[in-house]
Amino acid sequence: MKALKTLLFSFILVFTLNASSQTVYTTKTGAKYHKKNCRYLKYSKKGMTLEKAKSLGYMACLVCKPTKNTIKKDKVGERSLISDKKRNTVREESKATQCTGKTKSGSRCKRKTKNTNGRCYQH
Repeated sequence: MKALKTLLFSFILVFTLNASSQTVYTTKTGAKYHKKNCRYLKYSKKGMTLEKAKSLGYMACLVCKPTKNTIKKDKVGERSLISDKKRNTVREESKATQCTGKTKSGSRCKRKTKNTNGRCYQH
């Protein structure tokens, strides 16, 4: 009877340890890990633990976001969700300038563009 209790206890312990680790999925050729229902796992799917995927050098998918956002406490003590993407993003705004292209009549184009080459979609 004591052996049965020990066996049952060890089985429950092993089951809970396996259930607590998060399973993520990779593709045959990809370099990212995904959730089970990610659209990028349409044709191939290989499951592994999150720790193993990180140790093999896989990165998190930006579409399905398999890892949780980081939770940081404010000075007031309230929780706020801060995504890594929002924290590290620096936007450089480009200003619209007049197109440098020439029309058939030889005058300068009047359209505005944000292209780095200085030309609008038509030139």
